[in-house]
Amino acid sequence: MTQITDPIPADTARPRGDGLRRAMFRFRQSRLSMIGAGMVAVVLFFTLFGGLLAPFPEHVAGGVDTANRFDAPSLAHPFGTNELGQDVLSLVMAGTTVSVLAGFGVVLIGSAIGTLVGAIAGFVGGWTDEILMRLTDLTLTIPGLILAMAVAAALGPGFANMVIAISLSWWPGYARLVRGEVLAAREEVYVTAARAIGAGPGRILFRHILPNVLSPIIVKMSLDMGFAILTVAALGFIGIGVRTPTPEWGTLLSLSRSYMPDYWWTAMAPGMAMFLAVFGFNLLGDGLRDILDPKARR
Repeated sequence: MTQITDPIPADTARPRGDGLRRAMFRFRQSRLSMIGAGMVAVVLFFTLFGGLLAPFPEHVAGGVDTANRFDAPSLAHPFGTNELGQDVLSLVMAGTTVSVLAGFGVVLIGSAIGTLVGAIAGFVGGWTDEILMRLTDLTLTIPGLILAMAVAAALGPGFANMVIAISLSWWPGYARLVRGEVLAAREEVYVTAARAIGAGPGRILFRHILPNVLSPIIVKMSLDMGFAILTVAALGFIGIGVRTPTPEWGTLLSLSRSYMPDYWWTAMAPGMAMFLAVFGFNLLGDGLRDILDPKARR
């Protein structure tokens, strides 16, 4: 006797990467998102290799050339030289590493702290939720830049101290976002099923709930990168971030303000680099929001 089997439904035969391909297709359909991704790729390239590709590495290390002070942009120095005769292009290329890595550090540490606080508050509830959320609200009442300035001044100058100072003012936004997502997710059917099979609270939270609320966290992280870079530059601009001779965009802008507008090129290069980085991360964040938004899926 011949046994007839039903054909496999099309939905179950789809490869697992089908959703990813559709998401990337939507991303590629947005011209601004692709421009943002390209700009971010350029920024990341110079973050990794800017110091190595700098045309005047001795200037990055602190060397001076007083004979060529304030040279206007030319073929030898496309963005001119500063008050010490240092090549501005080399300083900006090397400063990309410090500025962008500091922004990454701030976003990663801030998101980790905020995600942990918000997840525990939303999942446990009760007095734990009240205490953690009141602490979050208290932190939000203090302007983030002012709090970062106070912590950075207390810790002293330096790359690590600057990242820690800004991170301590960065986590409340993630805490409120994650708490709301966890409050909604803990009522879902898969959470009830996990409880029914005997999964503990820690496993339910970290293995079932958090992986399903990552999308808004990733979108917020991509959008926050630009603002983190601006905050890092702000601390460098007022002199409590990374100190010279280490090149950093905010420090370069601070040193060049005394020579405006006569020697405008000393400020143009770090300012344009900061603008392109922030603009690129914002465009990329908008694109990620479009493809990770559940309402946009088909």
